[in-house]
Amino acid sequence: MRDNIADFIRGFSIETTPSSAKKIHDFGDHLNRGTWVYVTMLPGSDISDIVETCKKLANQGMEPVPHFAARSIADKRRLQEYLSMVVGEAGVKRVLAIAGTDKVPTGDYKDTMAMLETGLFDKYGIQSIGLAGHPEGSPDITSDQLKEHGLRKYIYSRTTDAHLYLVTQFVFEAKPIIDWVERINSYGNEMPVVVGLPGLATIKSLIKHAYNCGIGPSINVLKKRPRNISRLLALQEPDKLVSDLSAYIYNNPDCRIDGVHIFPFGGLSSSAAWSNAVANSEIECHSTGFKVNT
Repeated sequence: MRDNIADFIRGFSIETTPSSAKKIHDFGDHLNRGTWVYVTMLPGSDISDIVETCKKLANQGMEPVPHFAARSIADKRRLQEYLSMVVGEAGVKRVLAIAGTDKVPTGDYKDTMAMLETGLFDKYGIQSIGLAGHPEGSPDITSDQLKEHGLRKYIYSRTTDAHLYLVTQFVFEAKPIIDWVERINSYGNEMPVVVGLPGLATIKSLIKHAYNCGIGPSINVLKKRPRNISRLLALQEPDKLVSDLSAYIYNNPDCRIDGVHIFPFGGLSSSAAWSNAVANSEIECHSTGFKVNT
């Protein structure tokens, strides 16, 4: 069990915002060389800040993976400018392409596929493109639209030179991930799936982020936990979620789940330290999960 858990976490990716990245002196103090670090593009983000963050990550031995949020990009000229900057100045080879959290597009791209179908990502030599997966749905998209977008992504994956994979939104229990993976595979999905995990954070912080991101029924796992003050302030570890998923992968090796992505809501340093310890098998397993050795 311990080996399965370590194998599942090993090679994890993580993310940062440009503002958070400024507070980290050296990412190499927290992450192994070559770790994929996603750089978020929030509404109103300044592209130059994202580019500078990518440059810092590359200079410190990390693999920067900037977000490209379709609804936040005005037009093809602006998309080309953004690609030119991250590739030319930071050597970016991998990106995450998402619709973004803007309710209304600021420009020409209403969804991820409209942006990808410009052909610019292939033109600029992007080798790897992550696409969003929504195991519990999305408050902005109907289930029928999600299915249609998913089918467009699968078709596009066969026409681009880039390696495409799916990165899921974070959830708090394994069942939504497992059900979703089995469903999309039954539709013909051939892309690897990287599972989004909540990093270490307090219950209060996790619930706040879950509501902001439109997380579905799995948020009830948090609501059922004890709400005394000490419990509210304690950092929560996703050990049961990781244990359940690693067991599923062990029993279903062809399920296409291929790694994890950490959402470090409680801060990159604490989530990275926990993930590194798990990847190094520095854990003690018990009946409902595991604890990192202290």
